[in-house]
Amino acid sequence: MCGVTLLRAAAKNHARVTVLSDPEDYPDFLQELSKGEIAEKSRQLYALKVSFTTASETNPLTQNRIQAFEHTASYDDAISGFFRKKYAADGTQQLSLRYGTNPHQKPASVFVKEGQLPIKVLCGAPGYVNLLDSLNAWPLVKELKKALNMPAAASFKHVSPAGAAVGVRMSKQEQEVCMVDDIKGLEQSALAQAYARARGSDRVSSYGDVIALSDEVDEVTARVISREVSDGIIAPAFSAKALEILSKKKGGKYLVLQVDEGYEPQGNETRTVYGMNLQQQRNDIQISPKDTFNTVVTPNDSTGLPAHASRDLTVATIALKYTQSNSVCYALNGQVIGLGAGQQSRIHCTRLAGAKADNWWMRNHARARNIKWKPGVKRADKTNAIDLLCSDQVPRQGMEKDEYEKLFEEVPAEFSAEERTDWMEELQKQDVVLASDAFFPFIDNVQRATRSGVKYIAAPMGSQADDAVIQACEAAKPPICYVDQKTRLFHH
Repeated sequence: MCGVTLLRAAAKNHARVTVLSDPEDYPDFLQELSKGEIAEKSRQLYALKVSFTTASETNPLTQNRIQAFEHTASYDDAISGFFRKKYAADGTQQLSLRYGTNPHQKPASVFVKEGQLPIKVLCGAPGYVNLLDSLNAWPLVKELKKALNMPAAASFKHVSPAGAAVGVRMSKQEQEVCMVDDIKGLEQSALAQAYARARGSDRVSSYGDVIALSDEVDEVTARVISREVSDGIIAPAFSAKALEILSKKKGGKYLVLQVDEGYEPQGNETRTVYGMNLQQQRNDIQISPKDTFNTVVTPNDSTGLPAHASRDLTVATIALKYTQSNSVCYALNGQVIGLGAGQQSRIHCTRLAGAKADNWWMRNHARARNIKWKPGVKRADKTNAIDLLCSDQVPRQGMEKDEYEKLFEEVPAEFSAEERTDWMEELQKQDVVLASDAFFPFIDNVQRATRSGVKYIAAPMGSQADDAVIQACEAAKPPICYVDQKTRLFHH
């Protein structure tokens, strides 16, 4: 028996030295030694350490093993972990979390083995899912800002964006749809408009979100956030007034994370699943309007995409890069308007995202924007009631009907089938874009997209149905411009 230094030295010289790092190896070693000598193959294997013994008598070395250096590395890891917990658990290198994915999963922590944590807690206490959302949402807005040179925002729930947007100036109608038309100074803050758009993409799903913002949070943006039900925020900086406003949310328990804007993770990433380590190169593909969407497949005579289409496809595609797959995204005016995430079939993604886009468009109708509410109705209740009205789910009997109608001074009339058809025809006049994280296996995705005003599609090719998909785009009225985006963007 010896210390870790001698073990390392012996393992390095395994061509001439047999190294035994675990008593579990002794019987096999003695059995082979009794036959005369230790074979070269055995010395190579004895330079490995048994992780757990499952060998049979006839095949004692066919077992799960790790390098002897792993044995000594585990010792080093234990020592460094002890010191990290003892001296750097104040957020320098490690931070305790409230619990893991669920409350019974304790303890939980976040840590780095080199350098310092690139996040700093300014208020509140993070949980495991808060960080999963934060650490997916932050690179999304960082990449959007880099690609489009505009402030960007994302609203995350359960490790997928409910919405994402850049700071395109909002019209009065868009402000009403996003419930921010009463915010003073909104026009002067592109960041506030970006978050209003991101939250307004799907206000029902954004309830209790984690927010990511690409720029320093200003007072106007903080005031927008202060009225919404949200679990936390991550951004590179906060003005003094913004931090004061946000620190009062949730009785002072609102999670405020400051992220190091210059931090770049290592090229490889590792996760542990069922006791096994999976490692891959980080998905560091760069999406940009200039380089990603320049392969127009149809129409053949295209001279390139208009600027608004490139912008919106960039928003949709970067959003998909951080969305649980399969995923499809509709976008317009610099924001997500419908996102279908985590479905096993692509057509269900397209239908789900399309239904959300249609709902978003119905929320633009004057009837949905001019509802007469009773005093004191909460924003979340308004959001849910508008969703019921716009998605044709208005309750017609019983307690649910009573709860719905008590919100209004004047109960809004339901949309008739003809009214819906007429208003959806107006969506056909919009230049909606659609992005997909992988190829379309059938033309039904294109056919569904046309119903929601899609004029541009960007997706990788490689399906046996590529030709049929292109023909479906060309047959659409009006024809759909199809861009080969070239890169699959699965995210899990």
